[in-house]
Formats: sequence, C-alpha cells, structure tokens
Amino acid sequence: MLRVFRPKSIFVGIYGGILVVVVAVSLIAYLTMHWANKQRAQEYTEQMSTAVFHITAIAVARQQVDQRALWLQDASLLLDAPMRLLSALPIELSNHEQTRLAQGYTVVRSSGKGSDVYIRVPLPGKPSYLATRIAGIGEQQARAAANFYLEDLANYPDQEALRLKTLAPFVGFPMALVPLKQVRLDRDQRLRLEQDEIVVSFGELSSSGERSAMSVFAPSQSSPGQVLVLGPFSLFDPLPFQGLVLAIVLALLFITLGSYWVIHNFEVKLLALSSTVQRLREGDLMARATVDSVDEIGRLAETLNHMTSHIKRLLDSQRELTQAVSHELRTPLARLRFGMEMMAGSPDEEDRFRQLDLLDEDIDQLNQLIDEILTYANLQQSRPQLDFEALDMNALLERIARETQALGKPAKLTVVIDDGLVIQSVERYAHRVIQNLVGNALRYADHDVRVTLRRDGDSVELWVEDDGPGIPEAQRERVFEPFTRLDDSRTRSTGGYGLGLSIVSRIVHWFEGTIRVEASRQLGGARFVMRWPVKPSGRHNALT
Repeated sequence: MLRVFRPKSIFVGIYGGILVVVVAVSLIAYLTMHWANKQRAQEYTEQMSTAVFHITAIAVARQQVDQRALWLQDASLLLDAPMRLLSALPIELSNHEQTRLAQGYTVVRSSGKGSDVYIRVPLPGKPSYLATRIAGIGEQQARAAANFYLEDLANYPDQEALRLKTLAPFVGFPMALVPLKQVRLDRDQRLRLEQDEIVVSFGELSSSGERSAMSVFAPSQSSPGQVLVLGPFSLFDPLPFQGLVLAIVLALLFITLGSYWVIHNFEVKLLALSSTVQRLREGDLMARATVDSVDEIGRLAETLNHMTSHIKRLLDSQRELTQAVSHELRTPLARLRFGMEMMAGSPDEEDRFRQLDLLDEDIDQLNQLIDEILTYANLQQSRPQLDFEALDMNALLERIARETQALGKPAKLTVVIDDGLVIQSVERYAHRVIQNLVGNALRYADHDVRVTLRRDGDSVELWVEDDGPGIPEAQRERVFEPFTRLDDSRTRSTGGYGLGLSIVSRIVHWFEGTIRVEASRQLGGARFVMRWPVKPSGRHNALT
C-alpha cells in the first residue's frame, strides 16, 4: 500500500496534478463567489437605499428652506443615519452613476471602513444632493421610510393609488393602501396597528423558505381605516462561504478516493508489466504479463506477450536451425575429408581426378546448402524488404517451364493459367515459391506434374499437383518445418535439405497468403494449394 505514495509514483504525479487543478478551481470559485456577493450586495443596497432615501429626498425638497436643517436633524434620528445637503458632489461619477442620479436613483459607494456605505441622492427639482453614511438598511430605516411615504401620500388625497404607482419604479417591491380588516397579522400586531404603531413583520418570501422577507404595515393618518403595506421585500442573503468550503473539502475527499482507486488499478497493471519485463531481462522467455483489461495497458500487455512469444519462436527456430545446419554440414564435410584422404593415398592419376570431381560436387552441395540457409534466415526476419510491383504471371510460368525442361526430368509438366494474369508481387520471391513447389513435385512424381494458376476475385490461387505417393494427412503440417524429411519415399535419396518448403511458407506469409497440402483428386499424389491477394497491403503484422 505504501508503494503507491513513493516519490515517483504515478498516483502522486496524477493526483498532484488533480489537486493543483482543484485548488486553482476552488480559488477561482471563491473569488467568483466573493465578487458575486459584492455585486449582489451593491445592487441590493442601491435598490433598498433608493426605496428609503428617494422618498426622504422628496420630503426634504418639500420643506421650507429655513426648516430643512431641523427636519434633517429629526430625520437623521429616525433613520439612524446623519444626513446633510450638498450643492455639489465631492466625487467623480462614472457613467453608470451619472445615469442613476439623472433618473433620481441613489448612488452607493463603500466607505472602506467595515460595512458602512456612502449614499447620495438628488433632490427632485433642486440643484442639491442628499448625502448620508449608513451601516445598512434594516428595520429602523424601514419604519422611518413608512412614515415618509405616509407624509407624502397625505399630499395626494383621493389619489393615493396613483401616487404609489408613480413611486413604484424607485421602490422595487409592492406598495399598497389596504383596509385594516384585510391585513393578515396576528392579534398583537393588529392591536398595535389599531394603536397607530408601525408594525414590522418577518416571514418567508416563498413557500420553500429559502429567502427571508420583511413587510412594513403603517396605519394611515389621512385615511382612517387604511394601512400602508410596504413589501414583502427580501432581506439580503449572501451566498454561504461555509457551503463552498464544505463542497471543496468533500470534492477533494471524493477526488482523492476516486483517483486512488483508478490510479492504483493502473499501477497494479504497470507493476505486473514491470515484473514480466524483469523476468524477460533475466532470460525467462516463458514469462507472460497477466493483465486482464481492455484499456491501453491491457493492449500493451497483449503486445508484450505476442512479442515475447515471437522472440521465443525466433530463438527456438535459431536453435533448431543451428542444430540442423550442424547435422547437415557434417555429411558433406565427412565426404570431403574422406575424398581428400583417398586422393592423397591414390597412386593412380585418373583416380585422383575422379576423386577431385567428387570433391567439387560436395563443394557445390555445400554452396547450395549455405544458399538455402541464408535465404531461409533472411525470410525469418520480422520485416523483409518487399517492393511489390506489377508481375506478368504468364511470362513467369513460361520461364519456370523452360527452366524445368532444361533439367531433363522424366515427369511431364503441364501448365494451366488464365490469359493476361497480372498481379502485384515481388518477382524473385514469386519465382522462388513456384519453382520450389514445382521442383518438389517433380522430385516425387512418377509421370505427371500439373500447375494451375487462376484468379478468384481479389485473390490468386495456385495448384501444384503430382502423381507421386502423396503426403500422409498426419504429416502435412510438418513439411513446412525447416530440415524436415518425411519417411517412405520422401527421404534423403530424393535430394534436398528440407528447407525448400520452409522458404515457401515464409514467402507466402509475407505475401499475406496461405498455403496448405491436400490430396490431388485428379493425379492421386500431393497437391499444394497457395492463395494470396492480387494486391497485398504490405502492412503484415511483424509479430506473426
């Protein structure tokens, strides 16, 4: 378990990156929430201050000039906010603030000390501004505003509803004069209304109870039996930072657990791969990665296993080839040694020349064997150079027929081929395949050998048949193994080294084709059937 947390662990690297991202996102979320709360607080303060101080500015403008100072003093006590009149604002206004003042709304700016704000509002029809500093809009300010609205409505007898409609844009919440009997309050609150007290009621803005609200009920002095109802209007509720912190902590916890589970699984798979590679490095070619998954690591493990199997096959083939080559070389070398001893001890010159000819034949045999071995070894490479080009198969088979007739074999060769058959192939390898198959058939045929080459859709099919003894079904797969000679008639007496069909098998593999051995129905001997595409893709799997 502790290995997961080692300094260069994939878990530490990936989770460290995730942690950095989460912290960065959390910081951004915190700053965004702080900015959002600040903007919401600014908008809420602007709205509520306009609702309170616009009507206050109207009341100030309605006072006589010599009475304004005294009225402001009393109003300041009611609002718990010191107010004064300014002929000009001592601040530079933004375009937004200028627009708000021009429309009669308040301008709110932070004082920079705690939660206090500066509020400025224009006096209607006057070149003056009402300025104050206040910690917030609360119950006391709401009561004072209700008094100012009642005083204003007293100036519009029988037109209260129209006046309230005129003031509505500066309020932002419902206002109405309603009969006392329609007001929904408890017994104590109704009793206080009947005693001409202003009642402030708190409740919920909606049935969900998510936002608190406040309503103000003020009995009208100019319209007995009527109550001015302000609200309900919501109280400012900042977005909770505690919730953000809790969400961040929980997110980090779940990310940690999830990342550990996911990345630990990856590490287990990587450790399995590492263990397998370590065993391979120590020479254990039977080691295989046991990763049961379909992800990238699973595919990597599968590729590693295929590669290991391929390397083992190559090494086994090399070992078998070395043993077989040693065995095959031993006979001609023994004959060479024997011939040289005979030639050295023979007094007859004619006999020495005859022994020399035999030595020359053994040397030719060694050259042929070496050539076969080099060809087979070259085709055992993972990626031989195969440059496919257009090849006229009619001309190729005519050439092979001429070369076969020149050998003077007793068996008759018959060639059947589609006219004008041209495919994409490599001439020297195609020649080697057909020549080896034909030569193998001639070696074991009694009288007849037949070669058939025809096109079948996008593929080419080649049949090479003979009327010889055939190949037993149990041994048909072995004929493609290197240095393999079968019993009965297919022995050393027929010649060859057992590499010809192995070479054919490798060439067919790189031609992306198949080859098999079966019994010839027409001639009775063996029939080799080779099938390969007319246009090979050239992208054969190197590990096959």
